[in-house]
Amino acid sequence: MTAGRARAASVIALLCVLLLTGCGLVPAPDTTTTPDTQGVESPLLPFYGQAIVWRDCEDGFRCATVRAPEDWSKPGGKRIRLALIMRPASGDRIGTMFTNPGGPGVSGVDFLRNGGTGIYDRSLLDHYDLVAWDPRGVGASSSVDCYGTAELDEFLFSDPDLPEGSTALRTDIETDAVAFGRACLAKTGDLLAHVGTADTIRDLDMLRAAVGEAKLDYFGFSYGTYIGALYADEFGSRVGRMVLDGAVDPSISTFQESLANTRAFGAALKAYLANCLTASSCPFAGSDVDGAIDDIAALLLQLRASPVRASDGREVNSAVLRIAIDAALYDEGSWATLTAAFVELLRGRPDAVQALADGYVERGPKGYVGNLFEAIYAVNCLDKPVTKDAATLRKQGAELDAADPLRAADNADALGDPVCANWPVPVEGAVQRVTAEGAPPIVVLGTTGDPATPYAWAQSLAGQLPGGVLLTLRGQGHTAYRNGVACINDRVDRFLVDGALPRAVTCG
Repeated sequence: MTAGRARAASVIALLCVLLLTGCGLVPAPDTTTTPDTQGVESPLLPFYGQAIVWRDCEDGFRCATVRAPEDWSKPGGKRIRLALIMRPASGDRIGTMFTNPGGPGVSGVDFLRNGGTGIYDRSLLDHYDLVAWDPRGVGASSSVDCYGTAELDEFLFSDPDLPEGSTALRTDIETDAVAFGRACLAKTGDLLAHVGTADTIRDLDMLRAAVGEAKLDYFGFSYGTYIGALYADEFGSRVGRMVLDGAVDPSISTFQESLANTRAFGAALKAYLANCLTASSCPFAGSDVDGAIDDIAALLLQLRASPVRASDGREVNSAVLRIAIDAALYDEGSWATLTAAFVELLRGRPDAVQALADGYVERGPKGYVGNLFEAIYAVNCLDKPVTKDAATLRKQGAELDAADPLRAADNADALGDPVCANWPVPVEGAVQRVTAEGAPPIVVLGTTGDPATPYAWAQSLAGQLPGGVLLTLRGQGHTAYRNGVACINDRVDRFLVDGALPRAVTCG
């Protein structure tokens, strides 16, 4: 991996959100929930028993803020805020369905407000109050803060032209990693040690009770499946109807995740190039897939040595291009955009490449619009341990190198995850198989050509869950339900609305 891509390699985010235009509605009156506190221990009653006051926040949405303990093991201590948004059921309401769009680090509030409802079929919108929230550490909730725009640009997009395996390269990357972690701790404070997924599932159970539901109905995408799986493992008897799309596998290590992602993105790149080469407009026309990969690797090396400037003055280097490529591979619908960006870049105009990379890291013209990448590291570094042994890292680096079609342009494979290896607060999670004791059957969705959450992870998670049902979409891109394939969506909708558990099926 290039140094910049190594810093971004832990991203498992749902990037593709359909735009849905809001309509002007008459503001609805405030509403207050009646919490479900059955069986709640008294120290937790101030949180589980808080009545949520939903206030109109335009375009038919209702918004609220609730409180949670910063440290769930010390509920009498400091409190943090959690931001929520709800789209009320438009028909015969049957309950509340929580949803998380992925990440970690993606704002659920922004996701739902800015078009996320367009992903869900009408039957779900008719029958459920759809609720999303910004997990602790993210967005409008009490959040992680590390760097300003210029510092974060340098951290995410730097790609030093230093030899692979050199002391100078290792020193450069590790110095940046240590500085980033220290900045996160200095700006975020004690919260930094309490933003892992183990903390988030405690928040989610509190939110379930606070909205008045005895059971959690939940639809999670990408990293949101990890939240769902760990919730089911911890609170199995409180699971209602749960769908997990684009599954993350809790039972594999961070290296196994990286290796699987490298292979899956490599396969997606080859699928993209095979498609591109069928058109005369393809910038690699006249070559084959392997030849096109060699051309891209050469371009990456060229950009490392001699970056080109975008119209806003920023340098487009190897790391920017690599991130742009990965961004486009999340969705087959973005392949044409990637082709156009390559064409422009080869003409000396890198703005389209920069735009793809900016979209991936949530950077706008005036700076970063959220704290996606700061939260990604804060959560991931707490969730699972990383390898620090130099000999192991060299062996793992060789495996990553062999799995990456663009390995000729990488110079940091043997460095592992330097950010989490130097994180200033201790890891709290572990690699674990989930058992979800007491939970009803859960539906898992997997896409065979998913580069971000490889299909094998969905197979594994469905096998870990008691009575887990796997619905498979044969195709490209990250997550399945958003594609609107009736064979998948109809089964999911009937399960969530009517409780009709589907049988395993392959569609497409």
